[in-house]
Amino acid sequence: MEHQELFAKLVGALESANASLKEARSYADKLGKKLGYSSDDIKTLAAQISVTEIEGEEKVVEGVFDGQNMVGPKAKLYPVPANYASKSKLVEGDHLKLTITENGGFLYKQIEPIARKMAVGHLIVDGSQYQVLCEGKAYNVLYASVTFYRAQVGDQVTILIPENIDANWAAIENVLPESETIGDELEITS
Repeated sequence: MEHQELFAKLVGALESANASLKEARSYADKLGKKLGYSSDDIKTLAAQISVTEIEGEEKVVEGVFDGQNMVGPKAKLYPVPANYASKSKLVEGDHLKLTITENGGFLYKQIEPIARKMAVGHLIVDGSQYQVLCEGKAYNVLYASVTFYRAQVGDQVTILIPENIDANWAAIENVLPESETIGDELEITS
């Protein structure tokens, strides 16, 4: 790969990451408010999430998944790779642990999943954002999940959503084959 092409990709990735961080900050505020927290409460809770120094230059940070990122101490956002979030079926509200290695690598681990339920809906797209229309609400889903399951707009999909909070994001559990589609009223709790 030529240096100019690599540089162009780097600039594009940084712009995309910056846009994602801005959007995640907005979601963190909305989620906190939906959970009944004031702005001061959100800051206080974020400050209680631990950052622990470990061997060498490694750090361990704990936080909460907001649908795209991990919200850590002081409401700092840490980008969660979309492929990891999709394959791990992370749900908004899951508690994560991030190890930042000496060389700057990020290693995530889910440490406490939020109570979740399954529901069935249809995949739609609004602009460039894929969503699942379910229970009268459109839940955002990660593009990586859509491509991983080879889902198409209009497909009926099973999603995971938090059981006790009003979330904006869902995780795709599976795509239902046309011969297996079921009524939209189905709700499965786990």
